[in-house]
Amino acid sequence: MSHDPLSDTLFALADPTRRAILARLSKGEATVNELAAPFDISLPAVSKHLKVLERARLISRGRTAQWRPCRLEPEPLKAVDGWLGDYRTLWEHRLDRLEDYLATLQADHDHQEDKND
Repeated sequence: MSHDPLSDTLFALADPTRRAILARLSKGEATVNELAAPFDISLPAVSKHLKVLERARLISRGRTAQWRPCRLEPEPLKAVDGWLGDYRTLWEHRLDRLEDYLATLQADHDHQEDKND
């Protein structure tokens, strides 16, 4: 695994089970058993997913007596959002150009129909 935090975050987000775990944690803290409930996988498998999420610093685990709640740590997601921002700008520019092109096609079509009437 990389020591690059962005790579670690993207690796953690690449798995749909881990994304589902993060989605659940976005609603509040949960125990491993609560996180495992919707999945048809073993508790050790869920624990492995949690370790990947912890390594990426996407979650943290507290300790209250015997209870070890997991909680979402959204800070690494800001780095992903920032990295995607450059690509978002690129796609917005491309979509703006497409919109202009389609408007030109529509205007040409409307002009052609006016000539035929």
